Order: sequence, then structure tokens, then C-alpha cells
Amino acid sequence: MMLADHALPVVRGLVDRDGRLVSADARLAELNARAGGAIGAPLAIPQLAALARLALRLETPISRAILAADGDHDIDLWVQVEPGDEGARLALTGWRPRPNWVPAGGERTHEGDFARDDADWLWETDGALHLTYLSVAHGAHDGGDLDSLLGQPLTRLFALDTDKHGDLPMLRALSLRQRCEDQAATLRASGRPVRLSAIPRLDPSGGFAGLIGAARLVAADAETPAPTAPPDAFSARLDKALRAPLSAIIANAETIHAQSDGALPTDYAGYAADIATAGRHLLGLVDDLVDLQAIERPDFHVEAEAIDLADLARRAAGLLQVRASDAGVTIDRPSAGESLPAIGEFRRTLQILVNLIGNAVRYSPPGSTVWVRAEREGALAALIVADQGKGIAIEDQARIFEKFARVDPSEPGGSGLGLYIARRLARAMGGDITVDSAPGQGARFVLTLPVRDA
Repeated sequence: MMLADHALPVVRGLVDRDGRLVSADARLAELNARAGGAIGAPLAIPQLAALARLALRLETPISRAILAADGDHDIDLWVQVEPGDEGARLALTGWRPRPNWVPAGGERTHEGDFARDDADWLWETDGALHLTYLSVAHGAHDGGDLDSLLGQPLTRLFALDTDKHGDLPMLRALSLRQRCEDQAATLRASGRPVRLSAIPRLDPSGGFAGLIGAARLVAADAETPAPTAPPDAFSARLDKALRAPLSAIIANAETIHAQSDGALPTDYAGYAADIATAGRHLLGLVDDLVDLQAIERPDFHVEAEAIDLADLARRAAGLLQVRASDAGVTIDRPSAGESLPAIGEFRRTLQILVNLIGNAVRYSPPGSTVWVRAEREGALAALIVADQGKGIAIEDQARIFEKFARVDPSEPGGSGLGLYIARRLARAMGGDITVDSAPGQGARFVLTLPVRDA
């Protein structure tokens, strides 16, 4: 087994688009060889191979912690995959051995899982209290590189505070191999106060193997944990509680569907694909519910940023390219040199375009084309998305922008919130979304925003 080496530089490798390990630093080559692989042969480490395939399929960088087998032991690795023309470039750090373990008291309890559901930070350590996993909720991170904290002591992230008796509750719980429920601490990077909870994990011999923990932000002057969130924060709690488990379900289902650990019966692989699709649908619903709460708040506002509608259209089309290819649909996007200056919020405008182009792809027949065009119309910048689908009847064209509206609920689709949210966002930015369609003649959606003089 390879021992952890905190001074080890990043270990790199290259996997071509056929999944073969083309080149690798010595440490990766040795790990791959022990897994039965070789340079020039398919990458033999299943978790790495699955990440490389996923990054190449999505054409987007991926960073993820994995647990890889090395003989009779497991090792924690942090992997960054960068897709390119020649294949997927791998960058590996960590290389920390992980003993086999079970949580204290046997199986992890549902109560323990629920205690982590609404946390702002999730973290895990090894037996030496070095961080092996970190995840932070949106809005809880104050900047900085999370990856650089992996392998560092837990106290590099959190400064632990003593209680009124001068004790550290976490250390007391560790000495008794018990759960810690309320350790006051501060984030070293920002000084923001947090409350930590943690569950010890034990190896088969009963030895301490690390902590599984959570952290919640509290008010700066709070002396007790933050109270239960009010009802109007339901969407935020839902986002925290569901996003991590749904993402794990999707990732694991995609790995099973890719058969990275060996061949499976065809129907089993198909079931995994269905699970991944259902997980993505639920994750999209979570996104819609969070956005719905945000846009309907009286204090909701968007930023007035200088954006390029043509560039954003190219980005949105790129994000949907895999979905379009799977559906046999071509997206004809604005050319690389085309520009249409406008005023709007970058992130929200991209969200609108992904919705409009995604809908066009969903309702287009195989072999058809979705056209995306950027044009100036007086004082407005217009982005037009036209498809060759079955079209929308005149009596339904106003209803499709209503909350939870679906023209044909029997058809596959989203939550009925996408167009409602998209139009609310467009109008908040001083623009609008309109539709022009007729049955059998496709649909033409137009996003308009205030034009920006270049």
C-alpha cells in the first residue's frame, strides 16, 4: 500500500478519448499496474476511468474526491479532470490510506444523517484529524480554495472555542468515542462563528479512524445554536437537504450505467440510466423551487451587468450539446465572432437561455434543428430560439408562462415553472420573453433585454 505523503507534488496522467492511459507519473502508473492495467491499455482504476469518461462526455472539468482500492486497502484521492482535444488530463492529490471502518455503535443512524442535512459545511477527517472531504453550501463560503484545505488539519479550517468550563466539547467526545453535538468554533478565513457536530468512526479493531462532521453558521452574537429556520426559508433548507444526496445518486447511477466496474446485464444498466434521469429531474425541481421563492420575494433584484447575448447563447448551446446529440437534434448557434451587447445579470440570463434552448431541444423531433439568433431591435437586444416541433396553439401561448402550467401533462417535461421563472427574470432585468407559434409549425421564443452601446 502507498503511504500518504503530504509533500508529494501533484500526480498527473493523460487518458485518451478511447479510455486508454496514454501517459502517467510513476505513482499513478504503479497504482494502475496494481489494478491490472498498463500504459497504452484502458485505465484500470474504475473510479478514475468513470470520471474521465464523464468529463469527456460533458466536455467540462470535474473535481471530485474518490476512494480507490490499492491491494487490500483503500486510499483517498482528490481528482481533477480537464477534458481537451487529446483526451482527459488527470491531476491527483491526497494519496491518504483509509482503514476499513464502521461508525461508532455500528451503522450510521438516520438521526446522524438528518443532522447533516441542513448544514452549511460537511467535512470528514482521517484518524489524524486531517481533512479528507469538504462540501460547502451556497452562500456559506467566504472564498478561498477548498481543495487546498484537503489534507490539512481540521483546525486549519476551524478554530475551536472552549465552553464556559474551559473545556473543548469535541476533544471530550473524542476521548469517550462519543458523538459531539455542540462545539463552538470560528472559520479561520473569515472569523464567522459556527457550531460543529461530529460522529466518530472506528476501524474493525475499535481504533479511532476519523470524524464525520457538519458545521452551521450562527449569528455573530449568538450564544446558542441558531433556531429552526422560519417557514419562508423552506426552499433554502430543501436545497441543502436534497442537493447532496441527489447528486450522489446521479453520479453513482451514471457510474453503474457506464459499467465501469465490469459488464452488467443490459436491463440493469438501463435501470441505472433511468435512476440518473429521475435524479436529474428531481434536482431540476429543487432548483426551480429555490428560484421560485427567490423571485417572488419583494426584495428580489438582479444585477445590471454588461453582457454579450450572442456569447451567452453560445455558452448555453454548449451546455446543452450532449442532450441535443442524444436526441438527434442540431443546435445552430451564433457564430464565434458575433456579438450583441446588452444589459442584464450574466448568471440569470444564462439560466433563461438554457431553459429556452433546452425546451426547444426537448420538443424537437430527431433530425431537426434548433436555430438560435441574436439581433438588435431598436433599443432592445433580442435572442431568438426557434424549433421545428409541433408548435403551440394560440389559446395556450399565454398559459405556458403561468406557474406550474403544462400544455400536455402526458408529455415528458419539467415542473411547469421554467417559463414562469424565465419571464419573471427577464422582466426584472428590464426585458421580456414572448412566443410566436402555430400548431405544426414549431415555436419561436424571443428574449429581449436593454441594448448596451458597445
